[in-house]
Amino acid sequence: MSRHLDLGCGPVPRNPYGRDELFGVDLSGSAEGGPIRRANLSLHPIPFDSDSFDSVSAYDFLEHVPRVLPTADGQGTRFPFIELMNEVWRVLRSGGLLYACTPVYPGKSAFQDPTHVNIMTVDTHQYFVQPQRLAAMYGFHGDFIARRVQLTRPDPSVAFIAPPRGWWQRLRLAHRTWRGACGHLIWEFEAVKPGR
Repeated sequence: MSRHLDLGCGPVPRNPYGRDELFGVDLSGSAEGGPIRRANLSLHPIPFDSDSFDSVSAYDFLEHVPRVLPTADGQGTRFPFIELMNEVWRVLRSGGLLYACTPVYPGKSAFQDPTHVNIMTVDTHQYFVQPQRLAAMYGFHGDFIARRVQLTRPDPSVAFIAPPRGWWQRLRLAHRTWRGACGHLIWEFEAVKPGR
């Protein structure tokens, strides 16, 4: 049975890859377990075992995870976004996929919501994927390969935005991007785990 986890899912998790089993994590989830579990992912780990999912998604969620917070004692610094990316890598099986769609700079949707505290650019992925893995200097120990980093115009009714196929779709996407109509970014990463 293939398994999928949707982060920040609300009451209805999405399943972009059509996996057999669907789970979620949300602030409004259940503390007793079940398919949608409760966790504040800025403060706590993903409440599932390591290597338990074939895919993980995050729709309009990553921008809500702070980049920097003080430690509980106020004497140090922690990096919740990097910790979350470590957690995503931990719960994915080797070869598992992350599908994330998030508002991106300079689109106005990245800034208009006052709870957006983590503004992404088209190059932010370089901190988490080969060969750069720039976040390693901040404690990132996961490893991903970028299968796709693509600007897009989100469609809330669609769980998976396919990459453009053919010259016409690529031209249309380039034109939308040039006009500034693509205010979101899709990350599709593959988890790389040693010895597996």
